[in-house]
Amino acid sequence: MYLEEILARHRAAASADPRDPEALRARAAVSPATRGFAARLRADAQVALAVIAEVKRRSPSRGPIVPDLDPASVAAQYARGGASCLSVLTDAEGFGGSPADLAAARAATDLPVLRKDFTVDVRDVYDARIMGADAVLLIAAALDAPSLGRCLAAAVDVGLDALVEVHDGDELAAALDAGATMVGVNQRDLRTFEVDSGRAAALASRMPDDVLRVAESGVRTADDARALRACGYHAVLVGEGVVASADRAAAVAALRVGA
Repeated sequence: MYLEEILARHRAAASADPRDPEALRARAAVSPATRGFAARLRADAQVALAVIAEVKRRSPSRGPIVPDLDPASVAAQYARGGASCLSVLTDAEGFGGSPADLAAARAATDLPVLRKDFTVDVRDVYDARIMGADAVLLIAAALDAPSLGRCLAAAVDVGLDALVEVHDGDELAAALDAGATMVGVNQRDLRTFEVDSGRAAALASRMPDDVLRVAESGVRTADDARALRACGYHAVLVGEGVVASADRAAAVAALRVGA
């Protein structure tokens, strides 16, 4: 299941969604206060590389990883290891996730939580806020420029931080043009699912100093983390490298490298 297939499924669902965006916006706007996802990353990055640890049952490229995981237990283990924030998959078909996973993980700790899903419509942004997320993922490859701008504006409007994910220079330019202040460079090509460990380093110098920089995918060792820290990244988002570990707390702690 590659990016085009995943997006086609999400776009079909959005097209068939009868809900009024304004009604969802009104619900999102009165949701309980968020925990400050970007602020937590910035604060923790002053000390060491911040870690966004992912609650992830499976992936299209690898298949089952930890299909029977307990989101609350996993989140608590990440917190013990010093994770700054959580990322929780809510896509069911490709990743086995759900809004219930997000709610359980968030309730188990005081860490801010990113809703990791394939946002294709402003209603997805509002849904993220309503289900309790503190940040929403916007994938530049999944959104044209007007849609990216609308989703970013919707996130700001309802108090969500937005992590805009890019894979190349063109997508980075589009993210910055749209006003992104937190950019994630995914080293995994979402069309082939292959990892290019040099991608984050190549794009680091093209980001303005005031952008919060997050490296995603292909981060497994302390050496990987040190290299990204040296390139100017504030945080790493790590999934399989921590969730599949026999000692999740230690796996997170190992990535909290200093400057």
